[in-house]
Amino acid sequence: MTIEDLQAIFEKHNDEYIKFERVTPKLSQYADLHAFLLLEKLLPLTDAACVGRDMVSAAEHDEIYLNVDLGELAEVIAEDQVVELARCGVRYKSEYDCLAMFV
Repeated sequence: MTIEDLQAIFEKHNDEYIKFERVTPKLSQYADLHAFLLLEKLLPLTDAACVGRDMVSAAEHDEIYLNVDLGELAEVIAEDQVVELARCGVRYKSEYDCLAMFV
């Protein structure tokens, strides 16, 4: 899949946004932690230089931006996993081409 496909899938499943009760099985009882753990599972840090970096890359106006390479994510994520992220409150923020969440 491409980054454009990833964005389109987030838009297609907008009705699933913040429906964490539909996520099964849960990696955490907290929606944000579940999303972070899923992203870590999909994009494990294999380079020792990257170990210890933060999942949150920036924050402003009650919103956090996630430190995820969208090109790499698009290569490994399945549509049902995009839905899972949306259910956790993750959004594709097109003006910055990144993933974001409200806090």
